[in-house]
Amino acid sequence: MTHSPTHGRRIFLQGLVTTGIAGALSGSPRRALAQTQLSPTPACDDGDEPTPEQTEGPFFTRNSPERSQLREPGMPGTPIALVGYVLTRSCRPVPGALVELWHADDAGVYDNEGYRCRGHIFAAANGSYRFDTIVPGLYPSRTRHFHAKYQAPDQPVLTTQLYFPGEPDNDRDGIFSPELLVQLSDGPDLVARFDTILDIP
Repeated sequence: MTHSPTHGRRIFLQGLVTTGIAGALSGSPRRALAQTQLSPTPACDDGDEPTPEQTEGPFFTRNSPERSQLREPGMPGTPIALVGYVLTRSCRPVPGALVELWHADDAGVYDNEGYRCRGHIFAAANGSYRFDTIVPGLYPSRTRHFHAKYQAPDQPVLTTQLYFPGEPDNDRDGIFSPELLVQLSDGPDLVARFDTILDIP
């Protein structure tokens, strides 16, 4: 029997609680990682609920460059890859889906003049996507998070935010949702995974 990405995230969270490895990223990001290997393909059930929408926030900038590499030479911060699949409610991949990412830099600052820590790509034929970036810094009054938009061709845009497990500010953030937690993998490189379900059949 397979499980939905949402169900998988619930299992992951239970593992963090029971194993006591939900450390905060505010110190050393690698100390916060669960020793969990991510499966190479998504686990999904027909009829999965769509990924929850969340506010765009005040720092979205249109016309971001098409690029998956958001880390720039000399940019401070902990490198991280954000990976995942874009799927329909019936677990079909969404090839060519637009995936846009933006977030604060290591100091918790958004670039409102240019496109630092901003970019978009299109999902591969199997629905997969990947950005190479840095762990976002803490923006005042918010917990650590990514902003993201997902859009299947000729379909409405899903705007949401993605969060990090073990963050002390998660419980104090008014819009934090545990359904939007990434899964962290402690391999040779820091990887965050989030599989997105769009509200299409």
